[in-house]
Amino acid sequence: MRKINFSAGPSTLPYEVVKQMADAVLDFEGTGTSISEISHRSKEFMNVLSEAKSLVKELLNVPDGYSILFLQGGASMEFLRIPMNLLTKDGYGAYLDTGTWANKAFKEAKGIGNAVCVASSKEDNYTYIPADYTVPADADYFHCTSNNTIFGTQIKHFPKSPVPMVCDMSSDIFSRTIDVSQFDLIYAGAQKNVGPAGAVLVIIKDEILGKSGRYIPSMLDYQIAIKNDSMYNTPCTMAIYMAMLNLRYLKNRGGVAAAEKYNEEKAAMLYDEIERNPLFKAVAKKEDRSNMNVTFVLNDPEKYTDRFAELCSKAGIRDIKGHRSVGGYRASIYNAMTKENIQVLIDVMQQLAQEK
Repeated sequence: MRKINFSAGPSTLPYEVVKQMADAVLDFEGTGTSISEISHRSKEFMNVLSEAKSLVKELLNVPDGYSILFLQGGASMEFLRIPMNLLTKDGYGAYLDTGTWANKAFKEAKGIGNAVCVASSKEDNYTYIPADYTVPADADYFHCTSNNTIFGTQIKHFPKSPVPMVCDMSSDIFSRTIDVSQFDLIYAGAQKNVGPAGAVLVIIKDEILGKSGRYIPSMLDYQIAIKNDSMYNTPCTMAIYMAMLNLRYLKNRGGVAAAEKYNEEKAAMLYDEIERNPLFKAVAKKEDRSNMNVTFVLNDPEKYTDRFAELCSKAGIRDIKGHRSVGGYRASIYNAMTKENIQVLIDVMQQLAQEK
């Protein structure tokens, strides 16, 4: 029996995609070779990489003048790679601090050069997205995090930035329509809506590169990655292949616009139950609540925690526990999570309320 996986990442993926990947591990598209064995220089894998990039461009309507990369190290490597490429010796990066990962990105930038925090919700345990801030016009770039996985908040409207805008979209890319031209660099760890862990997707405006005035190690240099078509070293072949399958699946089901509508409906189902159910309450500020990571707590955890865990287990629900920074529960409802599975969770919450 396939469990209902509410993990924040690596997250649930469509069963059809998982099945295709399982078949490819044994025999990759009739080559007689496993996808885990295929050469990254082979014609077959080059076709995979080309299709994956083409799907990203099509699904997000990426304009000309941008490069699409599949790199290694996850989003955390980009925390370092971004200031190495964009931060000038006498300049500074501007950061919006909205959660653990945004804060880590800020920390890495300060280790490379100068960086300032334009606003933060840290003092309130990141329960909201700061609104009253100005992006400084003299910064080298502005960095924000679109969705905060741990705390369950999401930027609903992005600022108009007078400087290159960089965004970590690890946990909500492909979940809603975006105007890529508004951003100069988008990056996303694959293990939410793209595919399995092991790769990071980077979409970067070519014209912002080559201006840092610093030496950049080859493995961290975006221009070298672009020149070598994501293959300066051996790429994550299996992760890229599964990402391609998942993006193909997304396209065949109406693309990002269809996913956005479905995601809004899913989130509304669960938030409505949290609001209605007397045993639970939401964590994040209402206007900033994430459609990808729903955080909530029990009003009386001492009384109901064990029983709720028991009911979840019986229903086949796993990884619903919240991050230690927040406590309570976190239902990660990325693209592959279905309404039917969310209804199972709602049924459990209602059963708990009926037993009280």
